[in-house]
Amino acid sequence: MSLKLNIKTIAKIAILGAIAVVIMLFSFPLPSIAPSFYKFDFSEVAVLIGSFALGPVAAILIEALKILLNLLFNGTNTAFIGEFANFLMGCAMVVPAGIIYHNNKTRKNALIGIVVGIITMVVAGDLLNYFLLIPAYVNIAHFPLEAIIAAGTKIFPFINSTLSLVLVCVTLFNTVKGVLVGIVTILIYKRVSPLLKK
Repeated sequence: MSLKLNIKTIAKIAILGAIAVVIMLFSFPLPSIAPSFYKFDFSEVAVLIGSFALGPVAAILIEALKILLNLLFNGTNTAFIGEFANFLMGCAMVVPAGIIYHNNKTRKNALIGIVVGIITMVVAGDLLNYFLLIPAYVNIAHFPLEAIIAAGTKIFPFINSTLSLVLVCVTLFNTVKGVLVGIVTILIYKRVSPLLKK
């Protein structure tokens, strides 16, 4: 997981981070599967491409740059919790995918890496939301827990607790996000990867 930092690599990380933050501007909810405060965007495509082309350490740097630039230009309305969550979820997907792909750079390994990355993101998302992120929204950002759960209940009436919200909405959201990001990355990676090797 080493990364040789030189001017070209730093420039590529900066470019991919900038692309990711621009894509992040076009976020939108998935109201049929998760409350509207869970926003979907395709910025992880740029980070995953960076992970495949430059390695998992570069992906972490791209992810961090994306979040910092987003904070710089747009600020936060979640007491930094949403941005922290976005960083953790992104890394949970792109780092395992990058590690697997870099062991043997084949299309098969790219697919395996993406699947493992999706599973890692879903598991990490459930654990972090239940034990860290939702409690942080409640205690730091002062979002009422009842309102958070109620937002899930509007979509799935059987949701009546933090656990059921996480197991249903968070799991579905991260699964859909991972699958869509993975599909787009597979479709465009070979076309854009030569630009990152120059």
